[in-house]
Amino acid sequence: MLQLDIAGESMTLLAERALWWPAQSTLLIADAHFGKGVTFRARGVAVPSGTSDDTLDRLAALLDRTGASRVVFLGDLLHAREARQPALMATLAGLHAPAVEWVLVRGNHDAHAGVPAELGLTVVDEPWVLAPFALCHHPDTRTGHYVLAGHVHPALRVEAGGDRLRLPCFAFGPDVGLLPAFGSFTGHMTLAPDAGMRCFVVAADRVLEVPHASARRRGRA
Repeated sequence: MLQLDIAGESMTLLAERALWWPAQSTLLIADAHFGKGVTFRARGVAVPSGTSDDTLDRLAALLDRTGASRVVFLGDLLHAREARQPALMATLAGLHAPAVEWVLVRGNHDAHAGVPAELGLTVVDEPWVLAPFALCHHPDTRTGHYVLAGHVHPALRVEAGGDRLRLPCFAFGPDVGLLPAFGSFTGHMTLAPDAGMRCFVVAADRVLEVPHASARRRGRA
């Protein structure tokens, strides 16, 4: 994990691809896409099973380690309506302790998947303002607030000693910060960061800042 000042607030970038806000006891998670593998298989595409298990395990570990009193999902909690399988929903609901508030900022996939009542979520439209932040799914600027968002699934190509890697990343510009996709089975968009953006890649169990000169300037992979 790595500490960072964002809009005057001390935030922790977690290697599990989530953002921890200690002052508000709030865990921020973008693009979990629970049930994406189930959805693909239901639509006749052969993909491995068990991808949601890893995502669920990381969520459970974060809830235990942080003791968060609030979890905010920045959109795309479920991948599609086919993801609403009883076993997956029961496991996810079982992670929601009664004393912990779960908030979903509605994303584009949530509009199609719907939100099962048994998950006990408070569902809001973007932006959901929790000063100094506007918590969103889409990374659009919002006057008067710093935006924390998902949707993009950001990644960065890095070079070191002739080796090249593409790693999920956090990316913070002057007005908008992007969280990496939390889900294990998601695509990524390779960023082309400009000079005003700080990027932090997730490499195994570490979060590392990437010097601007080390990032390959490319667009979508």
